Amino acid sequence: MKHLKIMLALVLALSFTASAFAGGNKIVTFDKHMKSSEKLVQINSIGGTVERELKLIDAVAAVFPDDVKDFKIWSLKGVTNVEDDLYLPWLNEASLQANPLPTMESVLASAGELETPSADAAFFSPKQEDAELPWGIRRVNAAGAWPYITGAGVKVAVIDTGIDYKHPDLAPNYKGGWNAVTMTNDPMDDQGHGTHVAGTVGAVRDGVGVAGVAPNAELYGVKVLDKNGSGQYSWIVAGIEWAVNNRMQVVNMSLGGRSGTAALAEVMKVAHKAGIAVVCAAGNDSGAVNFPARYPEAIAVSASASNDTIASFSSRGPEIAVIAPGVSVYSTKRGGGYTSMSGTSMASPHAAGLAALAVQAGNNGAEAVRAALKGAATPLPAVQPGHQGAGMVDAARLAK
Repeated sequence: MKHLKIMLALVLALSFTASAFAGGNKIVTFDKHMKSSEKLVQINSIGGTVERELKLIDAVAAVFPDDVKDFKIWSLKGVTNVEDDLYLPWLNEASLQANPLPTMESVLASAGELETPSADAAFFSPKQEDAELPWGIRRVNAAGAWPYITGAGVKVAVIDTGIDYKHPDLAPNYKGGWNAVTMTNDPMDDQGHGTHVAGTVGAVRDGVGVAGVAPNAELYGVKVLDKNGSGQYSWIVAGIEWAVNNRMQVVNMSLGGRSGTAALAEVMKVAHKAGIAVVCAAGNDSGAVNFPARYPEAIAVSASASNDTIASFSSRGPEIAVIAPGVSVYSTKRGGGYTSMSGTSMASPHAAGLAALAVQAGNNGAEAVRAALKGAATPLPAVQPGHQGAGMVDAARLAK
């Protein structure tokens, strides 16, 4: 029996190795001096087809016949890297990535987080509540900044499943976008996640529904995930490239996985160099921070509950910059209306909205925004330093 198990393990390992280095979808990086036409010729020479060019990182996303092994791609003129362009479920539980939406167990574990009164109970008292402001918007004191800064004129890209730009709370602030899945200019959300995220960032303040942290920010939808919440690495890279090329100032990515790639790491550097504050959800497996939030260029965000504890599902670690509300967050729903969702996916857009406020306040560049958020934050007493970064941001302090 022992020998049989060993043989089975070897067979599985060899099968995985063979498939990992066979054809299929690849991201191929070339020497920076290679022209686009030369890259195309090289890929075509071994039967490959270029699906898109990733110009800012000198790469292409291409598909190859199954009999084309990686070593053959590596042998092409000018190639500096070859990696699998995996199609992953970035919003659902999957074997290669963290679960960006809480599991049933973590939701049940978080139930007490919602029922325990906040240490600052008066802050959440019904008499002081504004019906348009969900608890998370109140917790970061967004309204305290609005007499001075509202995110007006700041370009925020929501890199996600798209945005329902017809939603009445999003339409006034929606300025356009792009669909990396279909490579068209229509980023309509067909899944719902991106619409919910966008509402927390910048739903308009109009006395109806909800208001976002930055209610006058300019919202751009960048669809990099399909209706299943899944996408290839190259789609996400292309979405970030679009944000750079279109001079976005803040990017929110409420998506993540346990594995990074060289291409994703490189485009994060490009965005950072361009001065974009890239805000990312930490992940929801209660463990280490996931990618892309783990990259040093990211502003990683963990999730808190309404009693100022860390949400049980939230990923955590030294990469965390700040913590933000992420349990039962009420926001815009695809097709109209509103709904509640939980996850660091919901915490990240609170921080992205705060980043938009910071930009309007005069903090230009990714590191200036990071410093502003940290400087306006206060540690939560019940949360370990490694779980919350600088703590919870007070928007009013960004206006000073």
